Amino acid sequence: MTPHPADHRSVRVGVQLAPQHASYAQIRDAVLRAEDARVDAIFNWDHFFPLSEPFDAEHYEAWTMLASIAEITERVEFGPLVNCNSYRNPHLQADMARTVDHISAHGTGTGRLIFGTGSGWAEKDYAEYDYPFGTVGSRLNDLARDLPTVRARWSALNPAPTRDIPILIGGQGEQKTLRLVAQHADIWHTFTRLEKMPHKIGVLHDWCEREGRDPADIELSTGFTIRGFGPLLEEGGVDRLHGLGFRFFIPAVDGPDFDLSQLTPLLRWRDDVNGA
Repeated sequence: MTPHPADHRSVRVGVQLAPQHASYAQIRDAVLRAEDARVDAIFNWDHFFPLSEPFDAEHYEAWTMLASIAEITERVEFGPLVNCNSYRNPHLQADMARTVDHISAHGTGTGRLIFGTGSGWAEKDYAEYDYPFGTVGSRLNDLARDLPTVRARWSALNPAPTRDIPILIGGQGEQKTLRLVAQHADIWHTFTRLEKMPHKIGVLHDWCEREGRDPADIELSTGFTIRGFGPLLEEGGVDRLHGLGFRFFIPAVDGPDFDLSQLTPLLRWRDDVNGA
């Protein structure tokens, strides 16, 4: 298949700092170290409990943390990977995002928030916090209903966001998720395995054609554990992803130590590709 049209984009490297298994002081320190390491973006996630063992360890809520990241950083973009649409009224989501956008605009006047969002999947989050879990289909239908509301609320808020807040949509479902990406996303984030990526890109392009969207307007992003990026670099997988049009690479790093030295080879690869 024809690669995704992305030649005009530079490669970016983000990091997802899992908000689990660590004190907030350790997470805050990791955020500052990540910015100093010259990552392009920092992400957390929107869950209420750890996603890996020990499942009863420390854990922190996403959006209050994002407000802190907005205040303590100067350069990096940041956001949830991803916001769970089910937990909050869409008008409230929009207002929270707008507010965090403004917090992050200190010094430049332009915010740095990426509004990463998705339909949700971890049943324990719903059960423990008394949210209706529904089904995969119903949660995606809710996301489809709520995204236009989020965008409309941004237009109505006073003050408005400092910029057109980029929307990142996570997932790879071919019937609903990729259609939402074609309709709304500035960034598509996926964990699809490398060998299946060409097919998924083809489906996205089909939806873009139906929705009247230029695929080149959508940045392709992918994430793996940091351990997964080592073999991808050594075996040429990252180069193959780049050849398919991926320009945003977001490995995940867990606490409590948040060993960011693992990012060094990927950051070096980014600089080599970009000619930095």
